[in-house]
Amino acid sequence: MTRKRVVLAGVLALVVLAAILIPLLLGGNGKSSANSPATPTAGPAVSPLTGLPGAAGRIIAVKIDNIVYARPQTGIDSADVVYAIEVEGGLSRFLAIFDENHLPSGGEIGPVRSARESDLPILQQYGKVAFAYSGALTKFLPLLAQANVFNSSPTQLPNAFSRGGGRPAPYNEYVNPATVMSTFPDSAFAHDVGFRFGAAPAGGVGTSSYTARMPAASFTLTWDAASGKYLVAMDGAAAQTTDGGRMGAPTIVIQKVAETTSPHGFHDVPNELSPYAPTVGSGADAVLRGGKSYAGSWSRPTAADGTSYTFGGKPMDFAPGQVWIILEPA
Repeated sequence: MTRKRVVLAGVLALVVLAAILIPLLLGGNGKSSANSPATPTAGPAVSPLTGLPGAAGRIIAVKIDNIVYARPQTGIDSADVVYAIEVEGGLSRFLAIFDENHLPSGGEIGPVRSARESDLPILQQYGKVAFAYSGALTKFLPLLAQANVFNSSPTQLPNAFSRGGGRPAPYNEYVNPATVMSTFPDSAFAHDVGFRFGAAPAGGVGTSSYTARMPAASFTLTWDAASGKYLVAMDGAAAQTTDGGRMGAPTIVIQKVAETTSPHGFHDVPNELSPYAPTVGSGADAVLRGGKSYAGSWSRPTAADGTSYTFGGKPMDFAPGQVWIILEPA
């Protein structure tokens, strides 16, 4: 073989070797592994909010009315997490958390009602989210403007809201979450807020029915083995959605909170300070799953932290699926 052919053969060998080694050194995709997310080594991505398979998306939170005139609600059965929170008069409203990859097929959520002071600390653990609400107290608006949320009310996004459902105002306003998300400029995905999912721990007490109460509202939770959920009745009536389904979830947390009044002195009704549900701190809880209740505790040291739930001194695993958190006054 001539010298020229030997050199050419050597060059070709080096090219082949480089083609094999460089992708391996760079994480297999031609980019530095230090700047690229790790490739999963086993199984699909899992939602940190439900424990179910599926890539995490961005978050939209929707404030949903729960007075009797607002029932049945629309779209709430598609939420990843549902918070039930006391409002004025001892009644309740929902703050529903949706991953954009799990939006309701009907395209609407509601009826949407006004934001409350308790909402912002809850949302802070989720990072920046789109927050859909119908309005707020004038004195509360500056706090909403400063909060780490993408404010999505009819004032900011009129095209995302509509009225219908054959109900009188204010119980007939609905939001199209896809329209909101199409204008949401940030790209933070759902992340760990403290939930853990897995098999039920040893222990617990057989519980076919459990009632959580607010001053003027009640949630009766009844185990239904056929669906694998605790079904919800509100104020003594079965809680349904507009598609005819029953509200319920595989895991329901009754999180006991030191209910107080508005730290900023807000009034939703004359001469009565608005209720406020603190979700930073610690307290007792009861986790319902699989026909049993697990009396444990919750802890959230700061508003930037997620909320940890423990039973017997160990993390309390939830059943995969939608999670309800009822903030019951302690």
